[in-house]
Amino acid sequence: MAASRGDSPRVVITGSTRGLGRGLAAAFLDLGCRVTVSGRSDNGVRAALAELSARGAGRLHGERCDVSALADVERLWSSACASFGGVDIWVNNAGVSHSYVPFWEVPSQEIEAAVRTNVLGVIFGTRVAVAGMTCQGGGAVFNMEGLGSDGRVQPGTILYGTSKSAVAYFTRAAIRETAGGPVRIGSLHPGMVVTDLLMGPMGRKPEELERARRIFTILADRVETVAPFLASRVLASSGHGDSIRWLTGLKIMARFLAAPFTKRDVLTP
Repeated sequence: MAASRGDSPRVVITGSTRGLGRGLAAAFLDLGCRVTVSGRSDNGVRAALAELSARGAGRLHGERCDVSALADVERLWSSACASFGGVDIWVNNAGVSHSYVPFWEVPSQEIEAAVRTNVLGVIFGTRVAVAGMTCQGGGAVFNMEGLGSDGRVQPGTILYGTSKSAVAYFTRAAIRETAGGPVRIGSLHPGMVVTDLLMGPMGRKPEELERARRIFTILADRVETVAPFLASRVLASSGHGDSIRWLTGLKIMARFLAAPFTKRDVLTP
């Protein structure tokens, strides 16, 4: 059954052993939720649990999960339910990028990893969560969108962008197909967040980082800024098809206008 109004929400976040996912786990714990974290390695899950344990003793669970494997995603659902009695909110956050090079130079294994994780992972996660939440009487699924979701093309990242474009289409279609049912589906738009996902490809080509530094300085934000905003809006959400967006058009315009008069440094640790 879904959590009653007096119970703390039960949240599952895929890809939550590092980056924005781990930041979301911390934010949901700070808001009193019961949280299941997951990642592809047992060591990663153990490290995340150790780091997050002080925020929510008794409200934290972890499970290894490769989101590109349906059996793993089903096990993640079962494990979260066994720990907390059900799942109220499922966040499909897991994602990987690839080398920051023209698409014809990207190694085939990186292409497969991006498509399997970013596309299959969201499809499998949504499938498992919607089926389980329908049986328990309700819940909400949020899919993490990103570069490419709005159709923009960024050279060097078009394979990642293609995967996120697929996620955007799938999410819109899933919202329509589940309309009128007990499960709500929505999307999260974090904007440009300084994580390994953003910096990893750039880090392999420092000259690209320097060219992009000005844009990052204006538009990028740290995990600890974005994650609490997204988590609080997810908990406040009540509509089917809700789109939760951190970096809005107005915010982008205001930052560019203010750039000559302000100094932001989100890239320095």
